[in-house]
Amino acid sequence: MSKRIDVKDLNVYYGKFLAVEGVNINIDARSVTAFIGPSGCGKSTFLRTLNRMHEVLPGARVEGEVLLDGDNLYAQGVDPVTVRSQIGMVFQRPNPFPTMSIRDNVLAGVKLNNRRISKSDADALVEKSLQGANLWNEVKDRLNKPGSGLSGGQQQRLCIARAIAVQPDVILMDEPCSALDPISTLAVEDLINELKENYTVVIVTHNMQQAARVSDKTAFFNIAGAGKPGKLIEYADTQTIFSNPSVKATEDYVSGRFG
Repeated sequence: MSKRIDVKDLNVYYGKFLAVEGVNINIDARSVTAFIGPSGCGKSTFLRTLNRMHEVLPGARVEGEVLLDGDNLYAQGVDPVTVRSQIGMVFQRPNPFPTMSIRDNVLAGVKLNNRRISKSDADALVEKSLQGANLWNEVKDRLNKPGSGLSGGQQQRLCIARAIAVQPDVILMDEPCSALDPISTLAVEDLINELKENYTVVIVTHNMQQAARVSDKTAFFNIAGAGKPGKLIEYADTQTIFSNPSVKATEDYVSGRFG
């Protein structure tokens, strides 16, 4: 299932504006990698290049390579839709489809990819995905009720279930807990810890304690000033980044001196 990602000399543009410059990073399979850094330093922009979500914006483009187990996702002839089924995305605000039932929400990505699936297979996939998102016991008696009827934390786990139903190799999470209360945040963090047994997980977070709790490795991004591109400053085991970083800017950020 899970695969490694290798990024080589990646530049990310919005039109003529260089938003993120010169990123080289190797993300291990079956691990959790956190991206931290001040607002506007390109963490989320960079995250969206990993499954080609960046280019859905007009004028947005990248230079460089993103390799998934050695295959360049930006090579000619690669279908971005296929890339997005291999590399799932969970957004900052839970976004279940409000008119759809919980069951249909889980299956939405599968149906979007035009996979024909029998009712018994669909039922099994819904249960497996909801169990994988630690949500099954809470919703198994109301699968036909709307997904919008769940709490914020449950909605976010429903979105994670929707992402894993497609059976991706990688799951990207863009500040998945920033809209959640502390108890829901804990539930999602526990889940992230379990997901890495089967998936490569990459998470953008503003919460440094969260990065320290959930990730194996941490990448610190920073920006030299307004209008300048974001850059990857330091990347190492999470414990090293938080206790013994090699770059002064990293130390200043994780100790709360700026950001």
